[in-house]
Amino acid sequence: MTFEELLKTIKISFKNVDLLHQAFYHRSYLNEAKHIHESNERLEFLGDAVLSFLTSEFLYTKYPEYPEGTLTNIRSSLVKTTSLSRIAQDLELGTLLFLSHGEEDSGGRTNTSLLADAFEALLGAIYIDQGIVAAKQFLSVFLFPHAAEIVEKKMYVDYKSLLQEIIQEESRISPTYQVIKSEGPDHAKTFWMEAVAASRSLGTGSGRSKQEAEQEAARNSLEKMRRI
Repeated sequence: MTFEELLKTIKISFKNVDLLHQAFYHRSYLNEAKHIHESNERLEFLGDAVLSFLTSEFLYTKYPEYPEGTLTNIRSSLVKTTSLSRIAQDLELGTLLFLSHGEEDSGGRTNTSLLADAFEALLGAIYIDQGIVAAKQFLSVFLFPHAAEIVEKKMYVDYKSLLQEIIQEESRISPTYQVIKSEGPDHAKTFWMEAVAASRSLGTGSGRSKQEAEQEAARNSLEKMRRI
C-alpha cells in the first residue's frame, strides 16, 4: 500500500500531503528521524473527538427509537479499539506507519492499538484538510455500515455483566473465562473461550479478540439458560 493507493481507496485528494504523512508518524519514529518533530498523537486526539461527534450524530438519526443509554452502548461497540483496528487492517494502514526499528520488530504494524490510533489520526487529518463533510463521508463508507450488524446481533449488550449478575444471584460466585484454543497469525487471530462457574461449563464462544470471545461465550451461556 502506498499513500497514493490509500487516497484512491478513500477517494480523497489531500491539499496538504505532509499532514497525511503526519497521521502515520508513531512517536517511536521521532527518535530515529530527527527531521520529524511531531508524531500523530495530536491528530489522533482530534480524530477521536470528530469520531465521537459524527458517530453520535449518525446513531441519533439512524435509530430514533433507542434511548440515550442504548445509543451510548452501540457507539462504544462501533468505535472500540478492536473495531477501528479491523477497518485499519482492511485499509492496510499498518503498511504506511512510520515506526522505529524496535517498534517494527515487535510487530507494531499489526498492533491493534497502533492501528486504531492510526485510523483516528487519519480521520483527524481528513477533518483538518478537507472539513467535516469529508470526514463524515469517510466514516459513512468505512465505519457506519458496521452499525447494522452490531444492532442486529445486539453486540452492544454487555453479556458478561448480565451473566455475572445472574450467576451471583444463584450461587454468589462469579463466572470465569478460559482460553480453549486460538488459531491464525497474530494480526488475524481467532480465540475460543469458555465460561465456567463452579467448575461447570456454561457456554463457549469465539472472536477476533479474547474480549469478543468472552462476550460471545457469555451470550451463548445466557441463551442456553434461556435468559435472553
